[in-house]
Amino acid sequence: MATTATQRAPIVKVVFASLVGTAVEWYDFFLYGSAAALVFGALFFPSSDPVTGTLLAFGTYALGFVARPLGGIVFGHFGDRVGRKRMLVLSLMLMGGATVAIGLLPTYATIGVAAPVLLLICRLAQGFAVGGEWGGAVLMAAEHGDDARRGFWSSWPQAGVALGNLLATGVLWLLALVQSDEAFKAWGWRIPFLLSAVLVLVGLWVRLSIEESAVFKEAQASVRKDHQPLREVIRRYPREILVAMGMRLAENIGYYLITVISITYLTTYAGTTADKSMILTALLIGSAVQFVVIPLIGAVSDRVGRRPLYLAGAVGLAIWSFVFFGLLESRSEPKIILAVVVGLFLHALMYAPQAAFFSELFGTSVRYTGASVGYQLASILAGALAPIIALKLLGDVTDPNPTAVAIYMTVASVLTVVAVLAAKETARTSLRHDRTLEEVTDRT
Repeated sequence: MATTATQRAPIVKVVFASLVGTAVEWYDFFLYGSAAALVFGALFFPSSDPVTGTLLAFGTYALGFVARPLGGIVFGHFGDRVGRKRMLVLSLMLMGGATVAIGLLPTYATIGVAAPVLLLICRLAQGFAVGGEWGGAVLMAAEHGDDARRGFWSSWPQAGVALGNLLATGVLWLLALVQSDEAFKAWGWRIPFLLSAVLVLVGLWVRLSIEESAVFKEAQASVRKDHQPLREVIRRYPREILVAMGMRLAENIGYYLITVISITYLTTYAGTTADKSMILTALLIGSAVQFVVIPLIGAVSDRVGRRPLYLAGAVGLAIWSFVFFGLLESRSEPKIILAVVVGLFLHALMYAPQAAFFSELFGTSVRYTGASVGYQLASILAGALAPIIALKLLGDVTDPNPTAVAIYMTVASVLTVVAVLAAKETARTSLRHDRTLEEVTDRT
C-alpha cells in the first residue's frame, strides 16, 4: 500500500496543477464570452440595433479562436522540443496579462474607435495563450498517468474548463445579485477581469512545482536535434489531425450554444431583466454538475472505451438541441436549468474522454503539436463561428428561428459521428509509441 501511495502522489500533484492552471486560463477565456453577450456590444460597439452590437462583440470573440491554432503551433513546437512545463507557465502569464488589461480598458465613449481595437488585441493575446494551454495541460496529466486509468487522470484538466466557466459565471452571477444593470455596465463588469490577477498567481505557484514526465524525457533523449514537430506531425499523422478536428465539431459548437447563445437568447431575443440572472443561475448549476461528472465519465471511458461515450454525446446533443430552445423560451427557471444541465452532461460525454483520446492518437515527440493543432484548428470552424452563425440563424428579434440552430447542431453532430467511427479505439494503449522515433530506430 505504501508503494501505491508513493506512486500516486506525483500524478495527483500533476493533475492538480493541470486542473488549477486550466481553470484559471478558461476562467479568463469564458469571461470574455459572457461579457460579450451581456455588455461588450453596448460598451465597445455602440449601435441602435442591439443584435448588431452583439454580433460585433462576438466578432472579436471569434478572433480569439482564430489566434488559437497559431498558439497551438507555437506552444506545441516548443513544448515538444523543450518541455511542456515551460510552455504552460508562459501561457498562463500571457492569458492573465491580457485579461487584466481588458478590465482596465477605456470604452468607446471615452476613446472612440481605439477602444474596440485595444479589445481586439487583448482578445488575440487570450486566444494565442489558450491555444497553447490545452495541449500542454492534458498531456502533463496523460503522460504522468498509467495506461489503465489515463481517461480518469487526463479528464481532470477537462474538468478545469468546467471549473473556469463555473468561476466566471459565479462572479457574474454574484455581481448580478448585488448590482443594478446600470452599475454593472458602468464599472462592475471590470471586477471579474481584474480578479484574474489573483487567480494567475495561484496557478503559477502550483505549476512551477511540477516536473516533466518520464515518457516525454525518454522521447526527448531520442529525438533528432533538427526535430520539426509541425512538419513531422503533418507528414506522419495527417489522418489523426482530421479525425481530431471532426470529433471536435459537435463538442465545441454544442458547448458554445449552451453557454453563450443561451445568454443572448434570453437577454436579447426572449428576455426580460430577470432572465439574465436566471440563465446565469442555470449556467452556474450546469457548470458545477459538469465539473463533478467529467472525471466520473473519464473513469468510465477507461472501462468501456472512448468511442461509445463520444458517440452517445454527439447523438444526444443533436436530439437535445431541438428541446433546448423551447425550454429557454418557457422562461421557467427549473426548465432553463434542466436545459443547461442536460446539455452540459451530454457535452461531457464527449469532452471527458477527449483528452485521453487525442493524446493517444499522436506519438510523444509530436504529441503537443498534434493534439493542439487538431484541437485548435477545429475551434475556428466550430467555437469561433458558432455564436455568429447561431445569431444569424435565429434571425430577427421579433421572430426568432431556433429550429434552424438545432439543425445546425445536428449537422455538426453527424460530422462528429463520422469522425469517431473513423477513429480506432485507443483506451488502455501505451503512450510510448512514436512514428518519428520508429523511423530513427529503423535507420540506425
